Amino acid sequence: MKNLIIVLAVILSVLSCKNETKQTDKEQHENHVTPLKKEEAPKKKVLSPHTSAMAMIGDAHIHIDYSSPGVRGRIVFGGLVGYDNVWQAGAHNATWIETNKDLVINDELLPKGKYGFFTIPSKDDWTIMINKNWNQHGKDDYDENDDFIRFKVTPSISEEITEHLDYKVNKISATEGTISLAWEKVTISFPFKINN
Repeated sequence: MKNLIIVLAVILSVLSCKNETKQTDKEQHENHVTPLKKEEAPKKKVLSPHTSAMAMIGDAHIHIDYSSPGVRGRIVFGGLVGYDNVWQAGAHNATWIETNKDLVINDELLPKGKYGFFTIPSKDDWTIMINKNWNQHGKDDYDENDDFIRFKVTPSISEEITEHLDYKVNKISATEGTISLAWEKVTISFPFKINN
């Protein structure tokens, strides 16, 4: 009889431990939920990365801010960018140019400040427009009446392709420089002087 009581006590003790273990596991599961890991989507490549070009010419800081679209096998000028139409000279927001000193461009004075930079590409020549309204999406708010300076340049054509739109501010001397734009097979460039 004594043995039977001992066996029953051992069985009850084991069952009690198993039940506690089950409850503990259940409680742990209820109280500690491990979040499922979400699969991270691969980062999408930016097709028109935001970038800038700048240089110091003497004590003048010239800064051009733009988004740089790629050719990606397309016909750009006369295709993606139509001839004889206003173009914001980049992607997304209008390209802008800022100078901390007065400049002379095409024999016209451009006071220090920040300006929208627009073009009208064509086969024979391009019209360059430096506009008072620098903060706009694309050419949505472009107004010819806000052009501060407007002039024409002749593009140079190359057989080599510049895949992404590329601006450069080049120093010629302590008081002179050039601004250039290259994309696809086309490059345009124009000189400027620091107005001292």
